[in-house]
Amino acid sequence: MKPICTNRKVYHEYHIEETFEAGLVLTGTEVKSLREGKANLKDSYAKIKDGELFLVNAHISPYSCGNIYNHEPKRDRKLLMHKREINRLFGKVRERGYTLVALSMYFDKRNRAKMQIALAKGKTLYDKRESIKRKDEKRLTEREMRFR
Repeated sequence: MKPICTNRKVYHEYHIEETFEAGLVLTGTEVKSLREGKANLKDSYAKIKDGELFLVNAHISPYSCGNIYNHEPKRDRKLLMHKREINRLFGKVRERGYTLVALSMYFDKRNRAKMQIALAKGKTLYDKRESIKRKDEKRLTEREMRFR
């Protein structure tokens, strides 16, 4: 697995319930740009339109050596998953108020671009403060254990 980019902000803003792997439908210049590591998943999420899954708001920079046929940086990109998985996700998103967020983008063993998406529920301000408090306490206990 060769990581391209991750969305660390997601873990602060959402409770991650379940993760899924999906393939990406990309153009040639997008793949070349990803190999250079020029992608950003900040504020990106997945959306279901007409029974298909799309990645929205993900930024892949235009390829530096590209020509006039270079790709648009923030276009919607189709995600590849099995139909029954998409239907299951659609039911959960519609009924229970879940969101599909993008966690990371990477190349697998066969050098195919893959996306890790998560079924997540938004945190409240209180939850965010409590998770920060837990992290601080854990850091302090680890520090104390190190000095003993």
